[in-house]
Amino acid sequence: MDASPAGTPRRRLLDEVRERARYLHYSLRTEKAYVHWIRFFIRWHGLRHPRDMGAAEVQAFLTMLAAQRQVSASTHNQALSALLFLYREVLGVRLGWIEGLQRPSTPRRIPTVLSREEAGALLDAMDGPVRTVARLLYGTGMRLMEAMRLRAKDVDFARNVIVVRQAKGNKDRVVMLPRSLAPELRAQIAIARLQWQHDRQCGRDGVDVPHALERKYPNVGRTWGWFWVFPSSTLSTDPRTGVVRRHHLHEDRLQRALKAAVRTSGIDKTVSAHTLRHSFATHLLQAGTDIRTVQELLGHSDVSTTMIYTHVLKVAAGGTASPLDTLGA
Repeated sequence: MDASPAGTPRRRLLDEVRERARYLHYSLRTEKAYVHWIRFFIRWHGLRHPRDMGAAEVQAFLTMLAAQRQVSASTHNQALSALLFLYREVLGVRLGWIEGLQRPSTPRRIPTVLSREEAGALLDAMDGPVRTVARLLYGTGMRLMEAMRLRAKDVDFARNVIVVRQAKGNKDRVVMLPRSLAPELRAQIAIARLQWQHDRQCGRDGVDVPHALERKYPNVGRTWGWFWVFPSSTLSTDPRTGVVRRHHLHEDRLQRALKAAVRTSGIDKTVSAHTLRHSFATHLLQAGTDIRTVQELLGHSDVSTTMIYTHVLKVAAGGTASPLDTLGA
């Protein structure tokens, strides 16, 4: 950013946004998204300070996103959440006018689900650590970043469970450890331990851990238990602290591997990492698992979110006969 008078308050304000987001323990992705939308909002209004703007300017900005940019409902809601955060948490402005703004409703879509045969073919077309990650997603219903951020201490082979820490909503939960995945996961953890030992011998900084824990136990990031199950092969700079350390495997590795596996296996569906989670839930329900159990495994706070998979089952089962099929009779 420039050092002009118009740019100076904008730079200070964005620093305050980052500091407040970190104080409230928001994820780095959320912090970056909020900074992006707040910067866009200020620039779109000619670098005016948000304190000098109000409901009309916010409404005009959101209308522009919907009418001109034609953003999705989820993107529109994210921009509104960023502005709510700015006024409520950073500027301390009373929010009667902005809280009254209507959020666009997000349409409920039937998720793409793989058949058991398709899931098997997809996983067989992958190899290396990304194959283990993909099998973990399908075998446990974990989200992509939950698997990538998995720590060695949270895999319990004795009880055949995995503890998912700080998941969506900052909640912990427990999922099953598939018995068929255990040997493969043990081998991956053995590789990760060799990487951890090498980093310790080189005197490198430990992995990233929650800030409060790091302040209380400064060396906890160097311990084996907190090391990544899927560590990156290269070092990178922590964007918040500037410390060069080893992060987990980048999520793009899996996304690219999935695309290649979809082509190889000849699957004519749009497949992402989340498709494996959808398939996990649907196949459990097909097997007769109680929906409340599936809800707990997925980490849904409301069973209505899990109910979407019952609609998938109705389509997949094909139990209702079409009137076309009765014409011959």
